[in-house]
Amino acid sequence: MSHDPKDTHVDEASGVATTGHEWDGIRELDNPLPRWWLWIFYGTIAFAIGYWVLMPSWPGVTGYTPGVLHDSARAQVVKDLAALQQQRAAQTARLQNASLEQIEKDPQTQAYALAVGQSIFGDNCATCHGTGGTGSKGYPNLRDDVWLWGGSLEDIQRTITYGVRSGDAQAHDLQMPAFGRDQILPPEQVSDLTEYVVSLSHRPADPAAVARAAPVFQAQCASCHGPAGQGQARPGAPNLTDRDWLYGSDRASIHDQIWNGHGGVMPAWRHRFDANTIKALAVYIHANAAGQ
Repeated sequence: MSHDPKDTHVDEASGVATTGHEWDGIRELDNPLPRWWLWIFYGTIAFAIGYWVLMPSWPGVTGYTPGVLHDSARAQVVKDLAALQQQRAAQTARLQNASLEQIEKDPQTQAYALAVGQSIFGDNCATCHGTGGTGSKGYPNLRDDVWLWGGSLEDIQRTITYGVRSGDAQAHDLQMPAFGRDQILPPEQVSDLTEYVVSLSHRPADPAAVARAAPVFQAQCASCHGPAGQGQARPGAPNLTDRDWLYGSDRASIHDQIWNGHGGVMPAWRHRFDANTIKALAVYIHANAAGQ
């Protein structure tokens, strides 16, 4: 490509002068830009200048230019939220003054609580518990009838409010020991306990290992899981005799749980939600759950 003003000349076919640009023998004609295009371009410049004057736009050291109109999207959101709260005031007051049981017995109040709860659950809880609340490995299923720390309305409300191992003074905080990692039990006893736990759920297991682990289970595990391994919901000790497993039911998963003592953390939502929101969320979860 060449660009030499001396190379400019008038194109014979069009009668238009060239710019001096040449690519592989092809010269560029020096045609003016279309007038309609120029007016649009000038219009965008004028619009930009007007926007800078009218709207918040230029950042500064300590703030930004507010603009002649003093328009603020943040202020508008505050106004919209205030208007929404005013619109919902009657339903919110009814929700606030009713007990959890009264909410479930009043179709209108329950419908409002379910709508609020569904929105809050989708935005804040579904990340761990799944969109439908069915959970995954390490995250409880909220649609079945298996509940650690209780599945009544009051129990669910308390769990949401204070969390699990959240650091809150009133949180559920039962933690399973890491029997292998912390060298509470030798590796061979952890392996025997694995077979024992497998046998509790009525599956084939090594009889000799089960016999060796029986006294170990009573000494180390029965205080939480019960002598027969059926668990205690209130303290948060799972039932080891059913088919519901938070961290997996195969031997490798059971061995890993005994060895490392996994325990998830749920936030204490009272630091983020008001009492009415937590109440609505408890009603939503309870209404979609089985059992209690």
